[in-house]
Amino acid sequence: MADLSTIKVDDLSDAQIQELIRRANEAGLTEFELIQMARLRGVSEVELEKLRGRIEKMEFSGSGGRPGATPSKREPRRQNDLNEITEGLFKDQDDLGIFSEEPSPYFGGDIFYNKKRRLSFEPNLNVATPKNYVLGPGDLIYIDVYGQSEKYYEATISSDGFILLDNVGPVGLSGKSIEDAAIIIKNRLSNFYTGMTGPNPNTFMQVTLGNVRTIKVHLVGEVRLPGTFTLSAFSTVFNALYAAGGPNDNGTMRKVKIVRDGKIVSTVDIYDFLVNGNANLNFQLKDQDVVMVDPFLSRVSVLGEVKRPKIFEVKEGETFEDLLKYAGGFTDLAFKDRVNVIRITGKEKAVSDIFNEQFSIFTVKGGDEYTVGKVLNRFANRVQIKGAVFREGNFSLTEGLTLSQLIKNADGIRGEAYLERASILRTFDDLTTSVISVNLRGILEGTTADIPLQREDVVRISSIYDIQEEFYVQVTGEVKNPGTYPFSKQMTAEDLIILAGGLRESANVNDVEIARRSATAESGTFSELIPIKINIGLDIQENPVILQPYDNVVVRRKPNFTLNKQVQIEGQVNSPGIFSVQSAEERISDVINRAGGLTPYAYTKGATLIRRTEFFDTESEQLRRQRNLQDLQQKLQRDPNNTEAQELLLQRLFLEIGNVDLGTSEGAIAAQSKKEAITGISETKADLAPLRIRQTEAVAIDLEEILKNPGSDKDLILEEGDVISIPRQLQTVRLRGDVVYPATVRFEKEKGTKFYINRAGGFDIRANRKRTYVVYANGEVARTKSFLGLRSYPAVAPGAEVIVPTKGPRVPVRPGEIVGIATALATLALVITQLTP
Repeated sequence: MADLSTIKVDDLSDAQIQELIRRANEAGLTEFELIQMARLRGVSEVELEKLRGRIEKMEFSGSGGRPGATPSKREPRRQNDLNEITEGLFKDQDDLGIFSEEPSPYFGGDIFYNKKRRLSFEPNLNVATPKNYVLGPGDLIYIDVYGQSEKYYEATISSDGFILLDNVGPVGLSGKSIEDAAIIIKNRLSNFYTGMTGPNPNTFMQVTLGNVRTIKVHLVGEVRLPGTFTLSAFSTVFNALYAAGGPNDNGTMRKVKIVRDGKIVSTVDIYDFLVNGNANLNFQLKDQDVVMVDPFLSRVSVLGEVKRPKIFEVKEGETFEDLLKYAGGFTDLAFKDRVNVIRITGKEKAVSDIFNEQFSIFTVKGGDEYTVGKVLNRFANRVQIKGAVFREGNFSLTEGLTLSQLIKNADGIRGEAYLERASILRTFDDLTTSVISVNLRGILEGTTADIPLQREDVVRISSIYDIQEEFYVQVTGEVKNPGTYPFSKQMTAEDLIILAGGLRESANVNDVEIARRSATAESGTFSELIPIKINIGLDIQENPVILQPYDNVVVRRKPNFTLNKQVQIEGQVNSPGIFSVQSAEERISDVINRAGGLTPYAYTKGATLIRRTEFFDTESEQLRRQRNLQDLQQKLQRDPNNTEAQELLLQRLFLEIGNVDLGTSEGAIAAQSKKEAITGISETKADLAPLRIRQTEAVAIDLEEILKNPGSDKDLILEEGDVISIPRQLQTVRLRGDVVYPATVRFEKEKGTKFYINRAGGFDIRANRKRTYVVYANGEVARTKSFLGLRSYPAVAPGAEVIVPTKGPRVPVRPGEIVGIATALATLALVITQLTP
């Protein structure tokens, strides 16, 4: 349906045409409306004619024929001059832009011209020919003779009102109903078919209407598009009004006249169709009929709580009950006992009230304005109860209702209700309020007189938690889920720790204390510290310390507790890899011995220790533990044959991994503070280059000396994450910096630094020779020394890097500076001359 604009009928198969018709029928469209829609979508008239012909042929081919009879060439009934009809229905209205997006304020005003949804009242051609249908020029007549004799006639009424039948001659039918025309034709044919008459006829005849002619109808008066329209002969006054866009805002909808031959033959009340569904479709228009729309009769407006708050046109003698029917009746919130009306009484307006019993006798008058109000937003018999009861809300005020009875109606008070005091907010007739305080405990126990309630009383029963701070306790330190927890009476530190998920492996059960708010008024005292001891199993102890609101249980860490520390040895040892640190005093020599010692190819002078700085992003112990638990979880999930205990363990892992507090690594706060301080110095000193914060640094070690003297000062104690790198024997020297050709050259014994620099082409022009330095393979650095103008370059070892810095860009001397220097030299020469004898 969306591609009608590009349709090519010749390219469509019969199956596609049938599918098109089926979709149109599902959308509620007739074949006539399908053709109209195609025209609106931009399909050419040539393609429309082809489509109409294909549809008609398919309908005829599927209708069957009479057995033994020669099939006629009869086509299904269709509307003549359809193009002319649809052109007037749609094109002119769109061009004039009469369609409005806004709903009309007048009842029924948008029935004929609503742009989003139009009710076309299109006549149905696929019905039996009405017996009162009056024939006229252009009508196609089908005459079937059947029985003893068979004959088929097809004739169109000429402009003179006759049809011409073969071997019969002209027959005058114009102005005759289809029923009268059948009698006339039968009388003429009976002269040729004697079997049609007599007491026992054996030949019969049937007259049906073929294609429907068009008629010209004139619409004048208060219509949106007055003029002469071409319509179907089956059309009613509603079709004509639709063609003209309906009555305009000034036109009547209660008395539309049909004028025929200068006489009013009928009047139409559109409200009768809108309200009762009576469209009077049996009255059909004739050629040259005039549809006259006079100005509206009288109008009244209905506002407020009705279902159609609009402006209505009323006839003389109609009552408010009729008007209410047009307005759709009252809404659910309408005040139905009385309606207010503003009426024009000659020179001024007057206000009146219509009561319920007067609706059927009160006559409406043009210009009336009726207002239907809402019911009052107040309650006639309401009391309310709020707070610590099981059913808060509104309750009915029955005769003699008291406070205790209202509490029973609310299913009683809750356990946390504050019984020493309750309040009743009472509203008086002048809308002032007063608070009545009552002893709720005494009323419930019967020791205090009950309180009778009045309309709009609001009873409020407070909870004990409404009048005091919310109590809580805290636990921090080495528990699984540190934080804040609700306080309960008789709670101990062990109860709170269990709420927090239990102790961590690092918890020191001998160093637990309770920080309690100080109850003394002494200046400077904030907390009372209560040391306690707990068992690792958190079992019940005799005379435990009972927690109080706002206590903070602190579980400290075991001294020197840590998870496994690991170091790594890479390079020329017999068993390189990762090693766990055994003790706090384990040194480089110890781990090398555990690694099987050095290989014959080890270059000890090039050994390096890579150590993490305080800025290294060390993962917390909790994060490391979580990673280990996740690894365990994955292994259990992959095993389809877990035992019952393993399945329970897997469930616990799901809960623990999802709720773990990852925490922070040791020293993370101090490292962050140092990092911020260094970054701040770099930002505030414009002449300093940005400082690079490293997570690891190389530490130069003398591995030969370490292995000769294990445990000496040079044999460093290992730390978490240390990496000992021992390279193979090195045989090259690298030259970098301001040399002519930076390169890597072969190491030669007993050769000095200048030898290697010359191997790289020598110093460049801007080389800073006195700052040349050597970085050895183990990370140590040696610089060039000067004494009395003599330079002593450092020695070179295998794997070393010789680095020659640059002097930086040369700053040109300005003319002013040259003049200043020359002046100073001249002054100095003059002084020396004066001092010479």
